Amino acid sequence: MSEQKLQSQTVQTTGHAWDGDLQEYNNPLPVWWVYTFYATVIFSIIYWVIYPSWPIGKDWIGGLSKITYVNSAGETRTHSWNTRALLLKDLNQAAAEQKPYFDKVSSMSYEQIAKDPEMNGFILSAGKALFADNCAPCHQAGGQGVVAFFPNLTDDDWLYGGSFDKIHETLMGGRRGYMPAFSDVLAGEQIDQLANYVAKLSGIGHDATKAAAGDVLFHSETAACYYCHSSDARGRKDIGAPNLTDNIWLWANVPATDAAEGKVAAIRSVIANGLNKGVMPAWAGRLSPEQIKVLTVYVHELGGGQ
Repeated sequence: MSEQKLQSQTVQTTGHAWDGDLQEYNNPLPVWWVYTFYATVIFSIIYWVIYPSWPIGKDWIGGLSKITYVNSAGETRTHSWNTRALLLKDLNQAAAEQKPYFDKVSSMSYEQIAKDPEMNGFILSAGKALFADNCAPCHQAGGQGVVAFFPNLTDDDWLYGGSFDKIHETLMGGRRGYMPAFSDVLAGEQIDQLANYVAKLSGIGHDATKAAAGDVLFHSETAACYYCHSSDARGRKDIGAPNLTDNIWLWANVPATDAAEGKVAAIRSVIANGLNKGVMPAWAGRLSPEQIKVLTVYVHELGGGQ
């Protein structure tokens, strides 16, 4: 083997030695790694120049990159790059792209919107986003609601009416449902009779004798249930009184129990304790008229409307 080849295969050292034979090898970093390191250093310097970076006293290096956006007051602002300014710019851009559609919504009637395929697509996307941001916390993401708390918007049962005008009215002004607690005015036996009568109206297992007495009580001046729920117990949409004959439950959590006794007990609890939690806020002033109109059509389509 030649001397040159032998030297190339010999491990190089730094020339340092300890205890006679303990040497320090000379293993330089790979060239690609060194260049990559230099590149990261150069990249860091460029990044510090372009974007906000080092703090200086109570301020910081703002960087050369700027973002122009419109704030909530409608003022145009230019700011050093940051994620908040970027978000506001993106929101401005999204609003600008949607504006022609919202302008079209504003100029069209509900019937025209429902028949326009292009607008239906916009309602589906924009309405879904508005619903998720403003309505889903109560009515759930799909609009199915929560029994004993929030109405189901996907069925065809409407407390205040399911027409475009009624849904729009509900969104604009909100709603406040109320039912007095009958435990203050009726005896426990009478409340039990009313509960069995309501169970009978919905085809639920009940005590026939108590239901018959409850029928009389329902239509009497003592309980006067027919004032709100009407004499045929089908409810009144003008005041949001539920239909008691359709086996669709909002306040009494009847579906949660299997036995007839449990269902009657759930109805009895509502009659005895009353209701003062059917509150929906008014969205006028929180959402623009165009957004409320989009939500009106979206909710109308969720439940089939009327």
